[in-house]
Amino acid sequence: MADSEVSSVVFDLINFLNVSPTAFHAVDEAKKRLQKVGYEQLLEREDWKLEAGKRYFFTRNHSTIVAFAIGKRGVNDGFTVNTQSHLLPILATSIKAELNREVAENGPAEKITNNSSHHSLLLQMIANKLGCQPDQICDFELQACDTQPSIVAGATKEFIFSGRLDNLCMSFCSLKALIDATSSESDLEDESGVRMVALFDHEEVGSNSAQGAGSPVMLDALSRITNSFTSDSKMLTKAIQRSFLVSADMAHALHPNYMDRHEENHKPKLHGGLVIKHNANQRYATNAVTSFIFKEIAIKHSLPVQDFVVRNDMPCGSTIGPILASGVGIRTVDVGAPQLSMHSIREMCAVDDVKHSYEHFKAFFQEFSNLDTSITVDM
Repeated sequence: MADSEVSSVVFDLINFLNVSPTAFHAVDEAKKRLQKVGYEQLLEREDWKLEAGKRYFFTRNHSTIVAFAIGKRGVNDGFTVNTQSHLLPILATSIKAELNREVAENGPAEKITNNSSHHSLLLQMIANKLGCQPDQICDFELQACDTQPSIVAGATKEFIFSGRLDNLCMSFCSLKALIDATSSESDLEDESGVRMVALFDHEEVGSNSAQGAGSPVMLDALSRITNSFTSDSKMLTKAIQRSFLVSADMAHALHPNYMDRHEENHKPKLHGGLVIKHNANQRYATNAVTSFIFKEIAIKHSLPVQDFVVRNDMPCGSTIGPILASGVGIRTVDVGAPQLSMHSIREMCAVDDVKHSYEHFKAFFQEFSNLDTSITVDM
């Protein structure tokens, strides 16, 4: 596959990955993309004055972002890593650090005089980057990141190699889908609901933070949007029951060296489309109805889709799907694009699945409201 044949969506993802080494950077990039197409920023500490047909977003801790567009029709057994001693980042050797300190003290740079618990060399590096003095730095959150850029590679240019594919890939695809499904004035003419994307911080460490999925941020957003259009205290409950959540988090693809780790009839393959995740113990929130709805969108647009059930003798991960499904009471389907090397510093997925994911999410935004009116479960 030549470079010219690789989807523009894939190259857009590569750019997104390369400027998003942390959640803070990812939120900042998402914010820029939303503002570029006319999304208006809201502040949680202020009153909201929302209008039908308009598009908005807000951030929390600048590491979680929620964006939404309001429809015009009305709103209703090997080596074990010791995380304490084996994963310490190497900043510099003590010899070079001492030489650097001596040069700094004899040169124009000012000597560090604060009583910081951080290493003076690190503080000086950050201060140089920010254009300030080390003593002006109150504190910071530090994340060590791989500096290799994300790339499209493989003999036929079919793979993406990058850190943070889990879960920036799904974050990007859903954000781009929302933007492209709400950019023109006509996109919301026949929409009776609200199209929303929420990109949460701290998913990999349990989601229990002020800006994680375990916080009230989703319910806060739904409540404030609903209250902007009605004083009916029951409307929020009705709106939640009419809503649908796609919990999008990357999935484990079949690895050719470990094929026995997958259940015989559930082997998600690269290039095979989004994976719908099922688990009887509710590690995923998918049920028969939510899976059906998501598959109907795929069938209409000839998009591939796969199913995944973990082996009974293997542990099963989880997502924010069950957290939001149980905490908010919203119908949920857990999905994700297949990938290899999940949680490693260099992950891998297929270019086709980026395109499939983006198209599936965009179609969902455009068609869910109409599709949902034809489905009845509780009579």
